[in-house]
Amino acid sequence: MTWLSNPPTAMRLEAHYGDRVVPCFIERPGSLHVLLADAARRNPEGEALVCGRVRLTWDEALVRAGQVAAGLASRGVGQGDRVALLIGNRVEFVLAVFGAAWLGAIAVPLSIRQQTPEIAYVLNDCGARILICEPDLVERLPPAADTPALEHRLVLPPADEEGGLDQHSVAEEAAPPPAVVGEEDTACLLYTSGTTGRPKGAMLTHLNIVHSAMVYETCMGLTCRDRSVAAVPLAHVTGLIANVAAMARCAGTLIILPSFKAADFLRLAAQERMTHTVIVPAMYNLCLLQPDFEAYDLSAWRIGAYGGAPMPAATIERLAAKLPGLQLVNAYGATETTSPTTLMPPIDSASHRDSVGKPVPGATVIVVDEAGRELPRGEIGEIWIHGPSVVRGYWNNPAASAENITGGYWHSGDVGSIDEQGFIRILDRKKDMINRGGHKIYTAEVESVLAAHEEIVESAVVAKPCPVLGERVHAFVVPRTRTLTEEAVRAFCAERLSDYKVPESVTICLEPLPRNANGKLVKRALREALLSSSATARGEAA
Repeated sequence: MTWLSNPPTAMRLEAHYGDRVVPCFIERPGSLHVLLADAARRNPEGEALVCGRVRLTWDEALVRAGQVAAGLASRGVGQGDRVALLIGNRVEFVLAVFGAAWLGAIAVPLSIRQQTPEIAYVLNDCGARILICEPDLVERLPPAADTPALEHRLVLPPADEEGGLDQHSVAEEAAPPPAVVGEEDTACLLYTSGTTGRPKGAMLTHLNIVHSAMVYETCMGLTCRDRSVAAVPLAHVTGLIANVAAMARCAGTLIILPSFKAADFLRLAAQERMTHTVIVPAMYNLCLLQPDFEAYDLSAWRIGAYGGAPMPAATIERLAAKLPGLQLVNAYGATETTSPTTLMPPIDSASHRDSVGKPVPGATVIVVDEAGRELPRGEIGEIWIHGPSVVRGYWNNPAASAENITGGYWHSGDVGSIDEQGFIRILDRKKDMINRGGHKIYTAEVESVLAAHEEIVESAVVAKPCPVLGERVHAFVVPRTRTLTEEAVRAFCAERLSDYKVPESVTICLEPLPRNANGKLVKRALREALLSSSATARGEAA
């Protein structure tokens, strides 16, 4: 993996978005459409998209994207119009994103797990002109009267069991000339999870996407020989950037897995000679739990990136033993940073397991106090992020943009520190930090200890309201067997943590913990469950 602080591609400072000065790669494609066209020019006959029986070369992908653009244009879609995509992991999703970019329109990916009210909110907030939808999701669409700006609802044909493609329902006409767009124009709107209110539409510009794709290419040494399996949702920033955009940048092969199941992932990875993927730690654990793991030939797999949660040391050790040629790369980023802000060079992984790595080319990371003043190395505060991949703001929400971005620095809401060597450590979300009688407890630290317990599959730590101390530590754990007890969990933690950090109560869960469409834990649901159970217990006691 290329050393992060010395990228082989030359960079320079540039002025963008009015008041920002950011380091950018000098030689770069000017738009998302040019990213695709360059791949077709450099590797026309190379495999671009693979999904079931569908195999498209980069030349064919360019032609198909042009057909989508023609179909959208025939329905009145033009530059700046929003094209909503309620599409899962299918080839059509990729072609629709590039087809919208061809016209200078804005793609708005929706999660296929969203329900009617959530879909209606996004469609109305962005003012989508057209929606492209999978046939089995039509019943979730809001009534036409509830989305007055939406002029067209285009339903795709069903994907057969092998992932067949029928693009003719999208377009049949000749492709129009590509639109002339500016790098600072919005290419995609990705709506945040909305854990603290209504979702906000992060405006990913062409510069954001291109630069982040080049970061992956540069830091991971990606080439046209790389074959990346997209196992996370393509509608999420990781799938869109780390898989779709990165493979377009290096003109490699994007292999699309419709939905993640460990056995299907391993089978596809071996069959297609996967070299690269970005998935969450829970997915690695599920793969390792497969009894026939060793039967799959994964010798081509060279880069396994992960993010969204800490990777348990035991998982890292098992992967190293089973796949000695695999380089594990910790990655940290967000929708608002267009994916990667930091990457961990594999050579440093073993000695910095509690770190998410160092800033990628162009990114600056600082730690600030409550007043927005930078803190010295080693001190704990909020992580702020600056660089060419930070979004310009939130769609139709200048107040949120001003509140969350200061001088080009995005306020991450994460609590962390930077050591003397520049390695960044993420301790917790600001809202997840527990204040127990004045003692600050970072839930990620407690969860890291729980992850080391051989009988625990996954865990989550939340604050339990307390009238005396304000908050106490509560842990939700999913055991491998039904023999694990609350006492055993607490005793394990007591040997490894300060007494005030040890969970004072534990819920043993027999079902997986709740996660959103991106695979991240939904702690809000756990807090609500905890409050509900506490209220019930008080009622029974009364």
